[in-house]
Amino acid sequence: MPELPEVETVRRGLVNLAVGHRINSVDVFYEKMILNNIDEFKDKLKGKKIVDVNRRGKYLLIRLSDDLTIVSHLRMEGKYFGADPADPIDKHTHVIFHLDDNLDLCYNDTRKFGRMILINNGEENTVSGLKDLGPEPTENTLSVDYLLNKMSKSKKPIKTWLLDQSNIAGLGNIYCDEVLWMTKIHPLQPANTITKNQIKDLRQNIFKELNLAIKAHGTTVFTYSSFGHTGEFQDQLHAYGHVGKPCDRCGTEMIKIKVGQRGTTYCPKEQVLSKKN
Repeated sequence: MPELPEVETVRRGLVNLAVGHRINSVDVFYEKMILNNIDEFKDKLKGKKIVDVNRRGKYLLIRLSDDLTIVSHLRMEGKYFGADPADPIDKHTHVIFHLDDNLDLCYNDTRKFGRMILINNGEENTVSGLKDLGPEPTENTLSVDYLLNKMSKSKKPIKTWLLDQSNIAGLGNIYCDEVLWMTKIHPLQPANTITKNQIKDLRQNIFKELNLAIKAHGTTVFTYSSFGHTGEFQDQLHAYGHVGKPCDRCGTEMIKIKVGQRGTTYCPKEQVLSKKN
């Protein structure tokens, strides 16, 4: 599933490609992808101008004229790209926004898990999933005090806690493994036993890792790509996908376990499960 860096890469691509264009019409080939009434969705979008594209966690917020917003969640393999209207339609393209200047904005999704909903601006908190998101992982929105307070109330394994989007928005399996490796925290360590110094380090490593991943246009795993370009951050990973390989710090063989049904790779020498209660 695309995580924050991948979705941010898509957002920037959409800004460059689509902002300033007007929607002439919309084709929907897989109706379950749209959470509105299909006819209303298409009618309301006709003639609207794309004025901006924001991101909240893993959600894209495509801002339109007349105070409308398309909330788009890519789920597992959703992607956007631009096309010439004369080009043949790919079998996995399920929504096409026909824009002015002879440009099509296509939404392509191999697994058909992605979803879109058209709302009025200001109604973001009525959208399931979006309304419950925790703070964005930035210096200004994710404080040490917030983490101390929230984590002190949870006995969940730290990996599970980090994956919970109501705690922090945008982190997924890849970057959770990475920041825990960077901070030398065992993925099963209960959240309420993480020390204040570890929390400070974890917070800074979250910022560092996400910023590096965004600069590299995200991590490409399986078939994920953004606007036809694959990310490059997979070449900089230290934990995710490294099971059986030597730890990049100490050389110990990395091992893989399940945490909350999610595959989790860590270094058994440096990420030790503390007995502290």
